[in-house]
Amino acid sequence: MSTVDYAIASADASERMEEPSRDIDHVRPLPRISIHAFCESEAMLRTMERCATDRRMAKASLRINSGSIAAAANMFSSVPTPNLIILETATEPRSLMEELAPLAEVCDPSTKVILVGRYNDIALYRDLIRSGISEYMVGPVGMGDVLEAVAAIFIDPEAEPLGRSIAFIGAKGGVGSSTIAHNCAWDISNLFSTETILADLDLPYGTANINFDQDPPQGIAEAVFAPERLDEVFLDRLLTKCSDHLSMLAAPSMLDRAFDFERTAFQPIVEVLQRNAPVTVLDVPHSWSEWTRSVLAEADEVVITAVPDLANLRNAKNMFDVLKKLRPNDKAPHLILNQVGVPKRPEIGIDDFCEPLDVRPIAIVPFDAQLFGMAANSGRMITEMDRKSPMAETFSQVAHVITGRATIKKAKKGGLGKVLGLLGRK
Repeated sequence: MSTVDYAIASADASERMEEPSRDIDHVRPLPRISIHAFCESEAMLRTMERCATDRRMAKASLRINSGSIAAAANMFSSVPTPNLIILETATEPRSLMEELAPLAEVCDPSTKVILVGRYNDIALYRDLIRSGISEYMVGPVGMGDVLEAVAAIFIDPEAEPLGRSIAFIGAKGGVGSSTIAHNCAWDISNLFSTETILADLDLPYGTANINFDQDPPQGIAEAVFAPERLDEVFLDRLLTKCSDHLSMLAAPSMLDRAFDFERTAFQPIVEVLQRNAPVTVLDVPHSWSEWTRSVLAEADEVVITAVPDLANLRNAKNMFDVLKKLRPNDKAPHLILNQVGVPKRPEIGIDDFCEPLDVRPIAIVPFDAQLFGMAANSGRMITEMDRKSPMAETFSQVAHVITGRATIKKAKKGGLGKVLGLLGRK
């Protein structure tokens, strides 16, 4: 996460006024750059604090200062300038160029500058751009405005778009998260004819190869243990074709070695996958470590699968709370309730389970040991078994929601409904 130096004490969190929500899903993660921000107002300081916590800034190093353009010029007279300087100023247009002159004398030629001012003046804008300012914005600005401006400077507009990553994880072991992830990956690739990659991140116990009846000689282990070799060509050799539009990066599912990873171990793999397919489905094992936290924090979408019992509710609540802190500017994770209605098993009611989480499930999957058992034993997905079954329709609905092709309608008076998923498709 970004490193932040606070030159003044932050306002109490309860007193902060959050900026209106804004869709920033299209903003790509920023590269490894250093940023210094100089803020004159509390509003700008809070905006930069929000930027510092955003997952798209994970690689960037951000330092926030309370000060003016003069403070920036004074600081950089004795230390090298960063890749980007963000300045807030209330100076009038006629005096602004003069105020910027001392900073220009100490700035490295490669340093970019974003200026946030008070005056909507086209002549001023043109003068600033001619003088080498990378961007001028009229304040107040929000987090989305800042991230978009920085991305416009440091990300090549001609670069290939990044695919979306969707991480699936269970609130408890054995809740069927992997099965749901594999079926959703299958449906995304086939329903929308979209190139999709399923990456099984459970190296010792992964089941993707079994569920798709594949026995690949290579897979994700070769990529994670040899990141220096990882590129599009090497990745293509490791992928196993499961259907016309679905490829799999299988886990070795062997215990001949320990699988202990650093926090960023899977980051290069996910980046390469996103450059090679519009959708990447990440099957994350039920564990809590630095690398699983990192994968979940940086994914575009997170799907938590739970069974309606007390242990799952406790774990799901903890996961929702932590992910809200790790992903403060993103939507809450999606919830899928699985194995609902097991005979003679006491269960927590759907409403009672969802109320503490403050979220509605995007699907409620009833217990069906025969259907899922037959599919697993034959190495086929539910839709392959019976395309017209209610379960196939449920996975179709989930695929629409997690790819942004549908939204969940408001609950009817009669309750959440059996599948809770009467969806408005786009």
